[in-house]
Amino acid sequence: MSNPAKPDFVYLDHAATTPLLPAAAEAMARGFAIWANPSSPHRAGRAARAAIEDARARIAAALGWTGEVILTSGASEALALALRQATVDRRIISAVEHDAVFRAAPDAHVLPMESDQASIRALDPAALEAALGQPGRAIVAIQLINSETGTAFLPVSNNPEIEQIHAAGGLVLCDASQIGFGRSLPRGVDMAVISGHKIGGPIGIGALLVRDFAMLAASGGQERGYRQGTENLPGALGLAAALEAGEAPWRTTRQQRSDFRDRLRSTSDLITAGVQCVHIFALTSDRHSANALLIRVDAMGFGVSAGSACSSGSLKPSRVLAGFGVDPDAARRTIRVSLGWSTTPDELDAFAQAWEQLHA
Repeated sequence: MSNPAKPDFVYLDHAATTPLLPAAAEAMARGFAIWANPSSPHRAGRAARAAIEDARARIAAALGWTGEVILTSGASEALALALRQATVDRRIISAVEHDAVFRAAPDAHVLPMESDQASIRALDPAALEAALGQPGRAIVAIQLINSETGTAFLPVSNNPEIEQIHAAGGLVLCDASQIGFGRSLPRGVDMAVISGHKIGGPIGIGALLVRDFAMLAASGGQERGYRQGTENLPGALGLAAALEAGEAPWRTTRQQRSDFRDRLRSTSDLITAGVQCVHIFALTSDRHSANALLIRVDAMGFGVSAGSACSSGSLKPSRVLAGFGVDPDAARRTIRVSLGWSTTPDELDAFAQAWEQLHA
């Protein structure tokens, strides 16, 4: 029997954006039919309000969240809302947070990661203790899964960082943009951020989950006065449907994704630290720069992204990879391969073969 033909184009950049789930598209279509402004007092407005409140409740239920849900335009806005309007005196973030966190809190105290690679934590415990000991209440941002390496922080339970922060009277903000499918939020977080287009929902919708509105300063407008702008009803319905789908739409099993990771590891280096998810991989070539790899891999029919960013026309090492202690030269030879619900076993095999061919 001959091998199946390689797909014309294999998209492996799902950590950036993953395709819209059919269930989410159907939910959005229903939302477009309820076109009135949810803030209007008339019958049509009340129908739109009922629909958006239903979506809000479903989002919370799908994530096992018992607090409040503020709908936003995406994760970046939700992070900005949390970090800028939190009723705190100081902000503390890890060195490997997403750029959106750094933009939202440019004055934040940046802490290094734990140096013990065997049991790596997002924040060094000693440095965190010292930072929490400074005057004033703090909010501490810790990501759930790193978007460049796939390193998973904050398990569902038994989180020493959360306990340490709460003991000092601080708040915990979890950036769960890369939560993936069917994963629960960590217990004990005070706020969490999710993004629609990372989980099969639409672009332009996200949410800030907050345990108590008293943790935020209101700014007026919609969303109980915590965000301005007319609510995105179709987006909210699409986000709810995507979250409810869980891992069911995935065309690969967890074992197949794990086997794919091991196959890549047999050819070249994977940047690993602590617990790794099985849908985001930082892959380092022993001979090609990330820039060259993107061009060659794209010509072979694969869409991936770099583990380093281009700024002002020059390739600079990724700040995140530097935070993980990756050598700058290795960082310049690193790309990110990320899988999603629409990735197939044949696509995994095709990329693994192409990668092996590049490094034969």
